[in-house]
Amino acid sequence: MKVAVVGAGAIGAYVGAALHRAGADVHLIARGPHLAAMRQHGVQVLSPRGDFTAPVHATDDPAAVGPVDYVFLGLKANSYAACGPLVHPLLKDSTAIVAAQNGIPWWYFHGLAGPYEGHRIQSVDPDGAVSAVLPPERAIGCVVYAATQLESPGVVRHMEGTRFSIGEPDSTESARCGEFSEAMRAGGLKCPVEADLRNDIWIKLLGNIAFNPLSALSRATMAQICHHQDTRALVATMMRETLAVAAAVGCRPEMSVERRLAGAERVGDHKTSTLQDLESGKPMELDVLLAAVVELAALTGTPVPKLCAIHAVTDLLAQTLLAQNLRSAA
Repeated sequence: MKVAVVGAGAIGAYVGAALHRAGADVHLIARGPHLAAMRQHGVQVLSPRGDFTAPVHATDDPAAVGPVDYVFLGLKANSYAACGPLVHPLLKDSTAIVAAQNGIPWWYFHGLAGPYEGHRIQSVDPDGAVSAVLPPERAIGCVVYAATQLESPGVVRHMEGTRFSIGEPDSTESARCGEFSEAMRAGGLKCPVEADLRNDIWIKLLGNIAFNPLSALSRATMAQICHHQDTRALVATMMRETLAVAAAVGCRPEMSVERRLAGAERVGDHKTSTLQDLESGKPMELDVLLAAVVELAALTGTPVPKLCAIHAVTDLLAQTLLAQNLRSAA
């Protein structure tokens, strides 16, 4: 099995190292000091489950890799529309794209029977730009429950979690999902094939849709948001609105707001990825986390006043930061 990891950051390099241990032919697509370190020393994984080093092939030239069986996308979703030059040299007719993203994916209504089958969500697939680069029929959904970070170039710190749930957009049991799952498990990871991955998508989104934008607005950690009475109540309301939107598009995940809040509180003083991006000057990945759900609420006529309000403020924040960055670069 030949796999290319496009966006071999903390999660991508961790998955690549695991697949290499399973005997897969793995190629990491990266750049900069991280690429140089992986070329020289391989991927070094530091984990409470045991440290190891994987001498995985790493390059910045996907054309030198050529067609693969699977592309594992470790990029942020806001990079998908521009990733064509990285992905296209890796594709053959049967190549599957395993997209490890947070939030609502561009393929969400692909193969989903019902009134919205084939509907394109503008927030995550503007004018079809993502579908043009990543055809939905190639997509295998992936919801990540692992926490990793790049401790230094080439060095991945794995903190907790090894689960990577995958599934077909049309909920079929495919050979390609089975093969990828088996390789992930052989490399030491959990990779269940879910009959309906959309349940996992909404369960994880329950936390992200509230904590990520609120952390960017308040600069607070997850624990601080939970321990503040009014923001805790706001999070609960945003979660309930999100569950209403999920139900309106036919998905009813078995997760209570109280249980999801308790799980977030246990994470402690953790900065969300959105807050980390804000502090490092990177674009915030809120289109797939928040804007898409607001769009789905409008599509289905579901009232979500708190989600709309937080979306308005974070969208203004994103525009303000973009204008500041453009002035700085001028």
